[in-house]
Amino acid sequence: MHFAYLYKKSKRMKLRIFQIFTFLAFVNLSLQAQTKPLEEVDPPYFIKSIELAGTNQGDQFPVLKLGEPLKITFDDINGDEADYYYKIVHCNYDWTPSNLAKAQYMQGFDNQRIINYENSFNTLQLYSNYRLTIPNNLTTLLLTGNYMLSIYNDDDELMFSRKFIVYQNSVGVAAAVHRTRDLNTIQQNQLIQFEINSPNMLLRNPEREVKVAILQNYNWKTAITNIKPQYTIGKRLIYRYNTETSFPGGNEYFNFDNKEIRGGNVSIASIELKDVYQNYLHTNATRALQPYTFNPDINGDFLINTIQGTDPSIEADYAMIHFSLENYMELPNSKIYVQGRFNNYAINEENQLFYNSETDLYEAQLLLKQGFYNYKYVVVNEKGEVDTTKISGSNFETENDYLIIVYFRKFGEIYDSIIGIGTTNSSVIKN
Repeated sequence: MHFAYLYKKSKRMKLRIFQIFTFLAFVNLSLQAQTKPLEEVDPPYFIKSIELAGTNQGDQFPVLKLGEPLKITFDDINGDEADYYYKIVHCNYDWTPSNLAKAQYMQGFDNQRIINYENSFNTLQLYSNYRLTIPNNLTTLLLTGNYMLSIYNDDDELMFSRKFIVYQNSVGVAAAVHRTRDLNTIQQNQLIQFEINSPNMLLRNPEREVKVAILQNYNWKTAITNIKPQYTIGKRLIYRYNTETSFPGGNEYFNFDNKEIRGGNVSIASIELKDVYQNYLHTNATRALQPYTFNPDINGDFLINTIQGTDPSIEADYAMIHFSLENYMELPNSKIYVQGRFNNYAINEENQLFYNSETDLYEAQLLLKQGFYNYKYVVVNEKGEVDTTKISGSNFETENDYLIIVYFRKFGEIYDSIIGIGTTNSSVIKN
């Protein structure tokens, strides 16, 4: 009896230990899942023309002072007046969800239905246009930092998500664009050097407390992060790297304008009417080996517009845009995509170009709302690496916008605030 009792007790202890380890493993996996950086999710085919805008006209990525409004618009081309809901998550510097409770960074509630929407008027393509402004009667943001906005349908299925930031001007940021010091890339790259000045704010340990993110043309997919200050002079943090803060200059974007959907222009070669208008763009050529030529653009952005009405949000129609690229470079095991702010620089089958043996061109077609669009072609190799310069080329003279975001986490705090931003443009480039 004694040995039988000990044997049963031993089995119960082993089972208990196994349960404890299983529970701890589950907790560990849950914590890892919670700390995974949030990524922007691209929408399904029927969600189009997503725009997030702040008060500064021309900002492709919403950069808001605390208290300023964020405006979100998008279309549902199903046109069935579906219900959509919004949720907002506060994130750390690395876009992992912060440990703040919603009540700490939000007054009111999210997960509310978007009640402002209208159906399209006098268009071949029917759609419902949705509009949301934050803050509103139900939702007000209380803290600075990184935020992820997510839109869900009535079944709580994620439709898409987009990033935006909220900041306060507690420090100053002075920045300039230089030619890179690296002789291997001196003809292709642009170097960002900057300093942070904090006359009214004490930064005791800037290497640990201060972090920065540098964005070219407001694109998070190519952002430079985890750069520490090189020098501290009084209340100034100096960032004068020679290579670590350099970007490929790229090339000016291609563009087209179809606000007059029924007429050709310098970018639209021909037009055809089927179920919707078909706009065939002039064929673009590979520019990688061509000398730089200045061509004014809006650095990848797009602007919804039409001359057929007074309210482009509901009176602009949709057209099937036909892209074509003349390319004779060998691209083994690689794919070509067309992208811009209009599709959030997505890489998916919808915007992939396929070779047409009859025309000897790479071609794609996308359903887009009337307006002015910037776009470029990128190459993705078999490893999934994106090369933005393979077809377009890269030049140090290219005009680009740069945004520097300054994050701060004082010892003992549990979230990253944004204490300042800086902007510069490569139209004035220094040696």
